[in-house]
Amino acid sequence: MKRFLTILTAVLLLEPLYVFAQDQNYVAPPVTISSEKVKIDGRLCYSHVVLEKQTLYSISKAYGVSVDDIYQVNPGLNENGLKKNSIILIPVTTTPPTNRSAVNDTAAGVPATSETAPAANKIHVVKWYEDLKSIARKYSVSIDDIKAANKLSGNKLKARQELIIPIGGVPVVVEETAKPEETDATAIPVVLETVDNETPRQQDTAEIIITPKKNLRAALVLPFNAEDKANHNCFDFYSGVLMAVNSLAEQGIHTDLNVIDLSNESPSRNEIAHSDVVLGPIAPKDINAVLNIAGGRGMIVSPLDSRSETLAMTNRNLISAPSSHMVQYHDLVNWIKSDMAADDRVIIISEKSSRDLALVDCFKAMADSSGIQYSSFSYNILEGRKAIEPLSKLMSETATNRVLIASESEAFVNDVVRNLNLMIYNKFDVVLYAHSKIRSFETIEVENFHKTGLHLCSAYFIDYNDEKLSDFLLKYRALYNMEPSQFAYAGYDIAYYFLSLIARYGDDWTAFIESEHASMFQSAFRFKRIENGGWINEGTKKAVYTSGWEVMPL
Repeated sequence: MKRFLTILTAVLLLEPLYVFAQDQNYVAPPVTISSEKVKIDGRLCYSHVVLEKQTLYSISKAYGVSVDDIYQVNPGLNENGLKKNSIILIPVTTTPPTNRSAVNDTAAGVPATSETAPAANKIHVVKWYEDLKSIARKYSVSIDDIKAANKLSGNKLKARQELIIPIGGVPVVVEETAKPEETDATAIPVVLETVDNETPRQQDTAEIIITPKKNLRAALVLPFNAEDKANHNCFDFYSGVLMAVNSLAEQGIHTDLNVIDLSNESPSRNEIAHSDVVLGPIAPKDINAVLNIAGGRGMIVSPLDSRSETLAMTNRNLISAPSSHMVQYHDLVNWIKSDMAADDRVIIISEKSSRDLALVDCFKAMADSSGIQYSSFSYNILEGRKAIEPLSKLMSETATNRVLIASESEAFVNDVVRNLNLMIYNKFDVVLYAHSKIRSFETIEVENFHKTGLHLCSAYFIDYNDEKLSDFLLKYRALYNMEPSQFAYAGYDIAYYFLSLIARYGDDWTAFIESEHASMFQSAFRFKRIENGGWINEGTKKAVYTSGWEVMPL
């Protein structure tokens, strides 16, 4: 939850430090006790939005705590001070605080001139994931009562907007007082463009009249679980989406982003139908639920789970964004074929009596289909180095030996890599080809990847030597005060790719998706339409581990 607050504060509260006047004429505004509570490291705290000219003294008095108590749970205040519109934590005491700002400020020798809202009202600060429906349900009041109390003509709300909640269903209208400036949730640094701008092939789109769009509508549907224990991966994904939205805004493309917390509510059919694209959900069961709600309307992008490829086979409005393991295996075999010289040898190594028999059969079938001549070799991990001698008999002493390990067992793969390094020491020329899972095997030393010239095929790979990525990293670190995770990269890549397509081609953007290939920061997109179904991604990222300790993307 602490990380969630860091992200939320960074995204919504980019304001300069306000220097408070400390003279006898200073008038502090009233301090309204927040209704929002969070638990940080087992300690319950209020989440308080700092208004202009509020001081730590007046805030502490209103909540019945000391200034030191506030510093203790907000260590950043020591360096940055109190900022207008920032969110600070106030420890909850055994004695409930009261909205007594007028009394507190008078006691401090400050004249109290502002009036607080009548007792029949409650102030609610709108969160980014809330709408009028969810707020009305929370306080058991009607939407019309909230709109009447706040003089709202429509249903649109802004993050951190203060709403008067008429308790008991009786709208008590309070005249508006000066409020802090609203901060745009997407006001974040610009990120360099990464989408390929080549003109698409006009095979099946010759009769389509392209009408670009500058005002987009997108829905982000993820299980944030924002009311309870926050899903950090989803918030990371969201932070990446915001970066993409802002990058496009710098190019004159505005995106109305509707964020829906699937943990608490589902999108309506109307919300789906009126969105240019829906990003999410993740899990197949949630995707199925949203597809049922959509009823064939709207375009839904499954962003993180390759299992959605199965659903894309039968749903024409579903796009599976991650490439599957099968796609990666197929690209590995094709890579071997393209690298082979006339005298090279290919060896598929597997473990005896393993659970990877289906994977072994898969690689062999793909090799047969590609016309690759290969040798099969299997051994038991208990044989260890005894496997070197029979394996060496299958290898060439003068040509390159291209080895494919058909196993996902860390212990076995580690043993094979160790044996291959011994054979390289014995002057065999060996090149290892492997799927992305090998990078997660902690027992394999990276040095061995470089010695075997590992050729890696993956759904995700990041080139940290990319200048555009360096620019992205600097801005992300400055904004969120942390490193982007793979989910943040995924959020940026997916949002930027699809929103760019919509902006470029308008409502008929899906007619061009198969011709718009793109290599993003982390992902590669090369979509294929399934007959009577949606789209799957056949894009992969490839990299080679060189003897010079470099990892070179292809």
